[in-house]
Amino acid sequence: MSLADEKYLSLTTYKRDSTSSATPVWVVDAGDGTLAFTTFSSSLKVKRLGRNRHVLVQPCDARGNVREGTAPVAGTAEVHVGGPEFERVQALVKAKYGVQFTMINLVGKVRKLVGKDSGTDTAIVITVGGADDDTADDAD
Repeated sequence: MSLADEKYLSLTTYKRDSTSSATPVWVVDAGDGTLAFTTFSSSLKVKRLGRNRHVLVQPCDARGNVREGTAPVAGTAEVHVGGPEFERVQALVKAKYGVQFTMINLVGKVRKLVGKDSGTDTAIVITVGGADDDTADDAD
C-alpha cells in the first residue's frame, strides 16, 4: 500500500524552536509522486510551513497514532491558498472521502461564518523523498 492509499497520515511540521508537531491529515494522490490534503490557511500547520517546508509523513489512525511497523518519510511541502491547485486538490479529496468531506467542509464554512477560522481554502502538496537539509528555512 502506498502512502497515497492511506486514509490518514501523521504530518510532522516544525515550530520556530525546531521542535516537531504532528497532526493527522487526510491524504490523496496528487500525481507525479506527490501527496496532498486541504486545510485552513489559518491553521498552525500552514503557519509552520511558512517558516520551514520540511515535513515527515507516516501512516496513522484518525487520532494520529502512527501505525506499528511503519517509518516516517521525509518530504517538502508547498502551500497553495486558493486558486487552481487548491481547487484540483479539493476535488481529489472530495472524490476520495465523499460524505466525510462534505460534512467537514460544511463545518469549516460555519466556522468561517462565525469568525473562528478561514475555512478550508488551502492545499498542501507534499513531495516525498529527496528532501535535502540545505533547503531548510531559518526560524524568524
